[in-house]
Amino acid sequence: MTKGDSVAPDGLAAVFARLIAATGPISIAHYMAEANARYYGSRDPLGAAGDFVTAPEISQMFGELIGLWLADIWDRAGRPNDACYVELGPGRGTLARDALRAASQARLAPEVHFVETSPALRALQQAAHPGAVWHDDLSSLPADRPLLIVANEFLDALPVRQLVRTAGGWRERMVGMDAESALVPVAGTRPMDTAIPARFEHAGEGAIVETSPAAATVVQEIGGRLAAQGGAALFIDYGYVQPQLGSTLQAVRAHKKVNVFAEPGEADLTALVDFAALAEVAEHAGARWLGTSEQGHWLAALGIGARAARLARAAPHAAEAIEAATIRLTAPAEMGSLFKVMGLAAPGWPDGAGLARVSFNAAG
Repeated sequence: MTKGDSVAPDGLAAVFARLIAATGPISIAHYMAEANARYYGSRDPLGAAGDFVTAPEISQMFGELIGLWLADIWDRAGRPNDACYVELGPGRGTLARDALRAASQARLAPEVHFVETSPALRALQQAAHPGAVWHDDLSSLPADRPLLIVANEFLDALPVRQLVRTAGGWRERMVGMDAESALVPVAGTRPMDTAIPARFEHAGEGAIVETSPAAATVVQEIGGRLAAQGGAALFIDYGYVQPQLGSTLQAVRAHKKVNVFAEPGEADLTALVDFAALAEVAEHAGARWLGTSEQGHWLAALGIGARAARLARAAPHAAEAIEAATIRLTAPAEMGSLFKVMGLAAPGWPDGAGLARVSFNAAG
């Protein structure tokens, strides 16, 4: 929102403005949750005509390699015949289509479960996977069998909490209004020093600590389910594996970054995922952390180069596009380093292909 902009009376910005005027600033987490709920519930945001493109839409190879990873770990776990495929935030169903097709080559044909709240995206998923079972959240997933779980670009859209260092100490970062009634970030009044990790407590004024209790809750529940039921999980998202300061909250609309606070509900709000923190959460819940790797390294280890070559031989006219997709998925300057792949498994299940329990400095 810029000077002179009008606020639609039925828009979410106007709803927030009225709420803030009546009760005071709201948390970043509240703002992000409400904005993304409206955003995802009202549209298909994917593709060239949408706001962003995810890896499954770039190339079939991405989903195929995920399916082969699941089939491999399932095979080495003894091929439990009652395992379910579960995807969190399955978009248009593209990843599931490619993954399940590849997994079927190893005779893995699991029951399909989707966790999705968007009516618009559920309709697309229904067309692609009419036999799937839908869930509003994790609580209704089967509790009596192993789960093979995939979450691609799911955690980044969950609400984050931000704490900012002010001259008076640490405060929660909130959303308020400026003199012209535009939504802006402001510092809360309640002291939050006891909520700061020891490593950051002496950071300078203006420093921001960002966490995602919502993401931690999801990973904790999945870790507990894996421990109790068996199975494995892949979380693929853009994020980091070393502790860091600063706000990573961003808004994307029409494939461009826009002002996070300008048009809530009309842009995709995301934040980088703290994979180190989530690995610790999963282990505390009883799951095995299999490792966290850069997406480019993981795809290379699973054989994306050989798969690309095979596709190019089968369709020479598409060879250039296949090469471009491979570069986009794996090159460090594209998605290869920024995106990470974290694997989890039940105790007693084997290690996951392409993953290692090592730490590295995240790009950027």
